[in-house]
Amino acid sequence: MPRDLKLLAGNSNLALAKEIGDYIGQGLSRATVTTFSDGETRVRIDENVRGGDVFLIQSCCNPVNTSIMELLLMLDAVKRSSASRITAVIPYYGYGRQDRKDQPRVPISAKLIADLLTVAGANRILTMDLHAGPIQGFFDIPVDHLYAMPVLLDYIKKQQITDMVIVSPDAGGVERARAFAKRLNSSLAIIDKRRESPNQAEVMNIIGDVKGMHALLFDDMIDTAGTIVQTAQTCLDNGALSVWAGCTHPVLSGPALKRLEGSCLREVVVTNTIPLNGKEQQCAKLKPLSVAPLLGEAILRIHREESVTSLFV
Repeated sequence: MPRDLKLLAGNSNLALAKEIGDYIGQGLSRATVTTFSDGETRVRIDENVRGGDVFLIQSCCNPVNTSIMELLLMLDAVKRSSASRITAVIPYYGYGRQDRKDQPRVPISAKLIADLLTVAGANRILTMDLHAGPIQGFFDIPVDHLYAMPVLLDYIKKQQITDMVIVSPDAGGVERARAFAKRLNSSLAIIDKRRESPNQAEVMNIIGDVKGMHALLFDDMIDTAGTIVQTAQTCLDNGALSVWAGCTHPVLSGPALKRLEGSCLREVVVTNTIPLNGKEQQCAKLKPLSVAPLLGEAILRIHREESVTSLFV
């Protein structure tokens, strides 16, 4: 007997969850996710999910700790409600940058979050553009790791930009930028950041040629926008005709909007893994794209026990 597909969502990105529901042709199941007067999170699933194939949608974005706690409590509630299978759909995986011990006596937070999700009741993880691919190995349950690249590629191709070069803002993003450049038949450049001495400012050098070309800076996320703005100016100083930026996760914390608006960037293309909450009105350069069809298609294929390989670009 086929299991009923159930969609549930926390409060972090309800707009995306509803878009996913529209793509699938199914509304969100009813759930109460609020806060008690003392600050504790209150969760109640308001309809029957017994035996269901439940997909719980929640981005671990600001307020990050609240979003994670909502997700954990909802997973536990669904598990205790006798769901047949529970897939945590996490468009943005919080704490993903804390994936290793880079200093003495620090936690590996991304691994801890993986353990918490599994203990809380997740049988499977569906996520997008992890900051570091090896985070998949932190889980002992299946992980489907999607990429927003098809959505971004489609938009960039429609702009019909000639003489484009894809620029990685640092060495860590080279693999991601190379894959993007390959699919656009574009050249690749890499920013090499180094500090010549302790008291000198960081110097940016470009490995590759951007002169007389339109540069597209591509990264998995933009946080405070300091690196992306500095990289854009370096490209322009080295003869680029124009500079664009693209990322999957628009974290956009602190002075990010002010920096982007005052930068030489022509446009900043982002997705809705994290809700902008009106930030696109504060910064006209932001161009949001939706990953709902991509996530919705993955959910349908997982539910039908079909391959999702073709979605991995």
